[in-house]
Amino acid sequence: MTIALGEQKKLHYDLTDVGLRAQATAVGLLQLCLELRKVDVLSDAAIDRIKEAITDEIVVCAPRAVNKQEYRRDARARLDRLFAGEQKMGSADELAPQHS
Repeated sequence: MTIALGEQKKLHYDLTDVGLRAQATAVGLLQLCLELRKVDVLSDAAIDRIKEAITDEIVVCAPRAVNKQEYRRDARARLDRLFAGEQKMGSADELAPQHS
């Protein structure tokens, strides 16, 4: 399931208006997904769709000056590590492109 860009932007602003951009919400979602996967309520395909939806949201907020494909790839790799338990939750600034 891929959401059209216009719908993704509307969802972004709706979530922002409600205040669901907090890191605590992300941690709760991650934990919920892990728990539901552990008891076979969510399939690997469902987890992939959830990660794809999160990646879409991250890319919508990407700075204009960054390469969107690379930014998407990096964001998805970080999500894969988070959902695998290989990376702890950290600052959103870690997703920002590094300038030398």
